[in-house]
Amino acid sequence: MKTLDQWFSEYAVSHQNHTNQLIHYICVPAIFFSIVGLLMSIPPGPLVKVFPMYIPFLENWAVVALLLVLLFYMRLSISMGIKILIFATLCIAGNYYLAKLVPLWMISLLIFVIAWIGQFYGHKIEGQKPSFLKDIQFLLIGPAWVIKKVFG
Repeated sequence: MKTLDQWFSEYAVSHQNHTNQLIHYICVPAIFFSIVGLLMSIPPGPLVKVFPMYIPFLENWAVVALLLVLLFYMRLSISMGIKILIFATLCIAGNYYLAKLVPLWMISLLIFVIAWIGQFYGHKIEGQKPSFLKDIQFLLIGPAWVIKKVFG
């Protein structure tokens, strides 16, 4: 199993260009946020029976998916897992309140598409293929890499 630093070293190979990095600092969190929004847009169905009273922050498919994602991060680094947990919590809260203003699935899909266009443009500038084309797990490394680069 690779360490988080090994993942970061491999990820950094295709993220050397300053402009590409700046694009990633915006687009990677936007993609993460939009995926949380898309998952929260799915009707909760059986999840509403998990707690005695309805708790929309917990009873949604994004929380189920994020629990699995957090296992990946915690396995690599407890510290990074906690940082991702904080970011994921902010994404859930942000999407919850965004859903009160606009159709969440629609705005999430729009953010998702625009952010991916940005990502591919950044890699065109970089002259390197996105890392996830080599290993799908890099889709989970991207958010951690951004957190490390932005917050040290």
